[in-house]
Amino acid sequence: MGMIAYKLFTLRKDGTIGPLFINKRQRIPLGKWVPAGNYPTKGYAVRPGWHVLPTQDAPHLSEKGRVWAQVEIGGDIEVHYRPPSQGGVWYLATKMKVIKLLENDA
Repeated sequence: MGMIAYKLFTLRKDGTIGPLFINKRQRIPLGKWVPAGNYPTKGYAVRPGWHVLPTQDAPHLSEKGRVWAQVEIGGDIEVHYRPPSQGGVWYLATKMKVIKLLENDA
């Protein structure tokens, strides 16, 4: 079993979810392992892997039109330390499975 974490996704009008910035056309299925890809994108540091957080705390990101999900991560997992204004600790994982979408408090 992997590690439980949280990720903020774009919530589309058709109810599907996808990444916020990198490879944002991708549709992420619920309940299936999805391998991370490497998609260099202009204006962003190249950090291959699914970027997730240990808690639902990403003060630098808007939650409008987005939804938090509880995810399981596995494979190789790296820890990155970011400023508290960017959520503090980030995990970068080589695979991820969305367990469930979470209700927004707003």
